[in-house]
Amino acid sequence: MLKGKTAVITGASTGIGKAIALNMAQNGANIAVIFIGNKNLASEVKLQAENSGVKVEIYECDVSDHNASKETCEKIVEDFGAVDILINNAGIVRDGLLLRMSESDFDDVIDVNLKGVFNMTKHLLRFIMKSAGGRIINISSVSGIMGNPGQANYSAAKAGVIGLTKTTAKEFAGKNVTCNAIAPGFIETDMTAGLPQAVKDQANTNIPLKRMGTADEIANVAVFLASDMSSYITGEVIKVDGGLCM
Repeated sequence: MLKGKTAVITGASTGIGKAIALNMAQNGANIAVIFIGNKNLASEVKLQAENSGVKVEIYECDVSDHNASKETCEKIVEDFGAVDILINNAGIVRDGLLLRMSESDFDDVIDVNLKGVFNMTKHLLRFIMKSAGGRIINISSVSGIMGNPGQANYSAAKAGVIGLTKTTAKEFAGKNVTCNAIAPGFIETDMTAGLPQAVKDQANTNIPLKRMGTADEIANVAVFLASDMSSYITGEVIKVDGGLCM
């Protein structure tokens, strides 16, 4: 479905980002893996993705850093020659009740989860516009749609991602670039693995499908949105949450 395309994926060394990278590689896309912190994990993703016979490179970058993002994007274009798909997936959490939340915990989450999307999109758009059908896919969250106690920073950032998605879609539709968002619910990742079992049980009770989703289920939607099958879809927010937010 993505043969010959080049996809840039932030936060691609673990969780949802890793699943998207591997799924897109299996569908023929060359992959630029952006990570921060653990190079070994990123190298493992590279090795697994290369088994699909595609080109894969890894880049360490703090997407909240405007200049570092610009330099990384320029290096990716130099290495691959073109960029067709951008997946803005990088994100962090600093949960806490609003009255107890520090300014730094609020700022850090906004910087990575929202400003990081702006940085990467801004720096790659002029290259994506040269693609026959450019695709930008932003990973938001149902927390950005309905809010979530203890996540004022995260919910605000993910709601901002939705607004940024719709504006990007409107501004660049005339250039044949689509921009959509995926809003995952409770997904089995390292981030949710640390939750107390009681919290997981309560979450499953509230989810109509009675289970958490998997990273692969998010990746399947990302591949669809990146493919020609979604050519007439833009500005949408697709919830992948087992019916939690409806």
